[in-house]
This record gives sequence, structure tokens and C-alpha cells, in this order.
Amino acid sequence: MSDMITADLVDLDLSADTKEAAARSLAARMVAQGRVTDLDGFLADVAAREAQMPTGLDGGIGIPHCRSEHVTEPTLAFGRSTGGIDFGAADGPADLIFLIAAPAGADDAHLTILSSLARQLMNTEFTDALRAAGDPAAAAALIRGDETPATAAEGASSGTSEDSVSVSAAASADTDTATTPEPAPRPFRIVAVTSCPTGIAHTYMAAESLENAGREAGVEVTVETQGSAGFTRLDPAVIAAADGVIFAHDVPVREKDRFAGKPTVDVGVKAGINRPAELITEVRGKAERGEVTAAAAPGTPVERAGDSSEGYGTKLRKWLMSGVSYMVPFVAAGGLLIALGFAIGGYKINKAPSVMDHFVWTQGDSWAALLFQIGVVSFGFLVPVLAGYIAYGMADRPGLVPGFVGGAISVTINAGFLGGLAAGLIAGGVVLSIQKVKIPPAVRGIMPVVVIPLISSAIVGFLMFVVIGKPIASAQKALTDGLNGLTGTNAVLLGALLGLMMCFDLGGPVNKVAYTFATAGIAVASPSDSAMKIMAAVMAAGMVPPLAMALATTVRGKLFTETERENGKAAWVLGASFISEGAIPFAAADPLRVIPSSMVGGAVTGALSMAFGATLRAPHGGIFVVPLIGNPFLYLIAIAAGVCVTTALVVVLKGLRKPAPGSTPTTATRGDATATAAETKQPVAA
Repeated sequence: MSDMITADLVDLDLSADTKEAAARSLAARMVAQGRVTDLDGFLADVAAREAQMPTGLDGGIGIPHCRSEHVTEPTLAFGRSTGGIDFGAADGPADLIFLIAAPAGADDAHLTILSSLARQLMNTEFTDALRAAGDPAAAAALIRGDETPATAAEGASSGTSEDSVSVSAAASADTDTATTPEPAPRPFRIVAVTSCPTGIAHTYMAAESLENAGREAGVEVTVETQGSAGFTRLDPAVIAAADGVIFAHDVPVREKDRFAGKPTVDVGVKAGINRPAELITEVRGKAERGEVTAAAAPGTPVERAGDSSEGYGTKLRKWLMSGVSYMVPFVAAGGLLIALGFAIGGYKINKAPSVMDHFVWTQGDSWAALLFQIGVVSFGFLVPVLAGYIAYGMADRPGLVPGFVGGAISVTINAGFLGGLAAGLIAGGVVLSIQKVKIPPAVRGIMPVVVIPLISSAIVGFLMFVVIGKPIASAQKALTDGLNGLTGTNAVLLGALLGLMMCFDLGGPVNKVAYTFATAGIAVASPSDSAMKIMAAVMAAGMVPPLAMALATTVRGKLFTETERENGKAAWVLGASFISEGAIPFAAADPLRVIPSSMVGGAVTGALSMAFGATLRAPHGGIFVVPLIGNPFLYLIAIAAGVCVTTALVVVLKGLRKPAPGSTPTTATRGDATATAAETKQPVAA
């Protein structure tokens, strides 16, 4: 901890009155020390983390924190506020504010140090000592551990009194003469798992809080912290001996099936921090009543990351998205390589001989052919990866082999993307069916590596080659021919529909369906002109929401909170990079105005892109692949039109909002400009 905080990173008179201002003030100290390279970029990352869940804790503590690429080394800044700052804690404002900055690739040792601080915050002696610290150096020493609260308390008291010695001696004498007591009964035992989205602070604070509450209640509590540095599994013997389980988490508990069959309390991580005694009482009550979770076989990857009560439709969507999520990186890499090959060597580069036979180091065409041929090989994995990981989502690792085999067969018989979907679902279903068959113990050892891959691959191969492969290939051909025949009004309407889908849930399932539809069309060595038009329309529409939010916060900043204005700065880059998720903070805060506005703008852009005949061979890249776009000038006009439409709608709709009853504008200073209290969304001082 010695290199994480110094006196220069401590402010014992923090004058900020909002959490955004507090974070900015403390982050500025980090910048001055060279610990943070980009103040606004770092604050945007802090705000994004804060949007996931407030970081205020009971007891007057605020712990804004994040991982960020703008952090050069793990750093901690501390501020003490006289008036208190609202960080969203149930018991009111925080007067102790810790800003934790972790590099994007922080190693386990650094995260361990940060977790130790999180645990100290559960110690009232530690927080009381910080409130009493008289100078920044003393506060920094306390946080580093150079000076402990106990040491400070010893310095304040003057030794041990004679009375206390006498009492101790008397107690010792009484113990010597007393009868040997009966052995204490075995304590109630609890195992717990804590986790949070970032895995830096709340994970470890919940663990410390549960352990402290367990000691006070005479209960043995053993915690597994599933932090961002990974996790060390509890000893199976400890789990087996436990009388109850507590899950305090905001992300799915990994390997949750280990705890099946025991009384269980399942809550958010902040409940583990704020009311651990209640959780312990609750799990003890469940144990007394004999309430246990149903024992189950280990779940699949999809089941381990979701709710066991999810319906079939929800699971089907997750299975498909599992395959798509693994396929997309192959699409991006292969598509960009192929697009670069065409950009350097022209559209006849696909006729070039193999670079194994002909490659001249000094010729641009040879390098273009190399890029193109690497991209084609990458594209060859798309359908097998899609099918393999759909099956993996359904049946875990045993599904990979038949899934990949079925996907490869789909490519062989020209069943394409649709064939990959079918092959993945069939492979997963076949493996699940085989796993339900009762097997003699002597054979179980070879089931995962021999029997299941052999039988499932044979069944999937038979079905794909003989039964359903040909009909699916015909359907794929009909779909391709239909896309190739799109012209005029039909193409414009399709562009508008895809634009609506891309902007509906900003990276969610509907967005991914539109994106996958587009990438499937260009996932061949020689895609049709219509397929490239669809890809262009989809990417253009996906860029609209974040760019529009960035523009809106620039032209009418008073309609947005300080946090949203900070997010707006980051949204410029995210939108330009075709990352639709950059608009999520705005949509989450005001969905009824932001989402419809985004959909209208996205539909305009998609329709215009199709009408202009813009084409795109690369599946990603945003503004950075404009040189690879057909009709690039008109393409940019289509994006600009959609951004302006969405911006105008958002500004108008937000401007129609009525101010809260009784709110009176009051002038407040913000930097070198002035704004009303209503504009800054801050309460008016009484």
C-alpha cells in the first residue's frame, strides 16, 4: 500500500458537494502525481461504474472506484468532507471518500492490497481514526498501515491501571479453582460467496462484514471472494460441513452447483455489507426449518450464468447468443483483413494465387493477397464456431465436438449460417439426451472423451448430411437470392427496419440479431452487393445513438446531469467506433425519451444508407473504416442525418419535461460559467 497513497493524495477538507465533483477533485490529485493520464477519460470510467450501482456504504463511506486504461498504477486518494456527499447509501451522505483507481490490467497483488483496504473499512476503529486524523500525512499513514488505530489508541492512554491488573489476577484465580467446563457445542457453520461487477471493493467489504458479524454471533463464516483477479475455491470439505450458505453477489456466482442441497440466502452484495447479521439470522432460520436448495447436476455455461427458473425461450436466446458472441471476433478479424486486402490490392485480389506459391516482399499486391487470404481462412471458422458454442452453451464441453463437426458439415453442403444454427442446437440436444442415459460405473470414465464425442458426432453428421442439410441449404440459397434481389423501396424499408433493431436495445439481443444477420451475409469470400449494403446500413445505424447523445450533451448540456455530460464526452469516441453501448447510460436514465429518439434516427440512417447504395465489406470499425466503404461521402451524410434527427428529438422531448413541483432556479457556479440549480440537477440550499 505504501506506493498507492501519499499525503499529496489526501484532502482532509474536501469542499465538493456532489459525488461527481468529489471524484474530479480527488482524481485531479492523481493527475498531478502522474497516476492518471486523462482526467476526463478516467472520470467517464468512474461514472460508468457508478451507473452500475451506487458506491455509498452505511457508516458515512463512499468508495467510487473503477478499472481504467487511463490509470498508470494502482492508486488511492482519500477525501474527508465536513458537509457530507451523497453516494447513494441508505443511511445518508458520506464524509469519508476513497477514490480507488486500478489499471485495466492490474495484477493479483495489487488487487489483494485494494481488497485489504476494503476490509479495513468495516473496522470502526479504522474509520474513527481517519475522522480524527489531524494532517494528510497521518491519514495516509493510517491507510497504508504504517500506523494502526490500536497504536494510536495506546498512545492516547497511559498504560495499564493497577485495578485492571487486580481484576485480571482475580479472574485468573477464579478460573484455577473452577470446575473444568463442558466442551462447547459445535458452532453453526456458514459458507459465503461475495462478488461485485468490478471485483475491487464491494466483494471484499461484504466478506469482511459477514466474517465480523459471524464472530459477534458465535458463528463460523468462511467466505469465497469471487473478485476480478479470479477466485480460490473453498475446500469441498468446508462446503460439505457447512450448515448454511449466503450468496451476496451482483454478478453470477461461479460454480454455484457446489452449494446445492443446503439452506441458502441469496442477496445483492450491498446487503452483505449493510446487514450481515440479518443474513446470518435468516440462514439459521432456514436451517432450523429444513429449507434447502434443490440438489442438481452441474449446470451448463448458460445455466450457471442465469436463473434456474428461466423459461425455454429465454434459454434458447442465450444459447444462440453464446454462439454469436464467440463468432463475432472471427467475423471482425476476418472481415477487416479481407477489407484491407481489397483496399490495398483492388477487387480482383480474390483471384490472386496462393501466397505460398507467390509472394514478393516488395510488392503491395502480395501483401494485399496475404491479408485477403488470412481473412478468408478466418471466415472459414465462422459457422463451425457458431455451431460449436451454441452446443457448448447447451451441454458444456461435451457439446463442442459434435457442434464443430455439424458446423463444418454445414459449410461443406452450403447450408451456411442457418445450417450452423441448426447444427449447434441439434448437437447440444443430442449430448443432453446421451447424458441422461444411465451408464455403468466402469464406463463413466471414458464417456466424456470417447463415447459422447463418437456417438453425438455420428448422429449430428447423419442428420446434417442425409436428413435436414439439403432443405436448410435450399432455404439458405433462397434467402441469399432474396437479398440479392432487393432493390428500390424494398431495400430502403429493410434498411429502416435494421436501423430500428440496432437502436432498440443498444447491444442487446435485438441489436445482435440485426448485426448477426448482416455479418452472416458478408461471411463469405465473395459477398453479394446487397449483403454489403446491409452491412453498411447496420453499422451506420449502430453509430447513431452514442453520437447523438454526445451531440445533445454538447448543444444543450443544461438538459443533462453532470454525469451524463461526462459520459457524452466518451460517447463521441464510442459512437465513432461503432459501439452502440455508449448510449446505454443515457437510455437507462431516461428510456422513454432516449430509446424512441434513437430508433427514429437509426431508421433514417439505415434507410438513407440503403438508398445511397453504400457498401461495406468490414463488419466493424466505425469511422475508421470509411476508406473501405463504397460511396463514403453519402454514407457519412446518412449517419449525420440520423444523428441530427435523434439529437433534435431528444432535446425537444427533454425540454418538454416539467420541473419538479416547488423547484426554484438558483444560480450555481460551474467552472467559469453559471447555471441554475435546475440545470445542474442539484438541490437548492435551504
